[in-house]
Amino acid sequence: MREPGLMGIVVGASRIAVGIAFAVLCASVIIQVLGRSFAASPVWTEELTRFALLYLAAFGAGLSYRSGDLVNVDLVCEALPGRWPWVLRLVSAIATALLCLLLVPAAWRYTSIGAMQTSPALSWRMDFIHASVLVLLVSLFVFAALRAVRMLTGRSDGKPLAAEEI
Repeated sequence: MREPGLMGIVVGASRIAVGIAFAVLCASVIIQVLGRSFAASPVWTEELTRFALLYLAAFGAGLSYRSGDLVNVDLVCEALPGRWPWVLRLVSAIATALLCLLLVPAAWRYTSIGAMQTSPALSWRMDFIHASVLVLLVSLFVFAALRAVRMLTGRSDGKPLAAEEI
């Protein structure tokens, strides 16, 4: 199901980014395996695989939050009566968004430290790689903030989407 508006754009962009990271990871692993089969495996394939995996997780974290695939302990919360489950889902979304916002400055510092380093095999600036932490936090923030806004405006009950809605 395609969502309209900002959520649809964010979901679409995240899915494309996850797809690209996964394709790079697959290609790198295939090159590595074929290299081992026919000759010496290129050194850079292991490094590229790690970098692709980092970005796969970073872009996928928000999508996982949206679908409820992240660790979620809601056994007690969802068993509460009345409006309590909705309130606790809202508090959880707001707390997640605030925590991500609080961690962004530290992630920015971590990313900027990488400008002084390069990766051993690919010789890429590590700030591009360290930025995966920043991407993860921003992705989680956006999805948590959008969940909170959608709950407050009555467009969502805050429950993760069912498999057929994704």
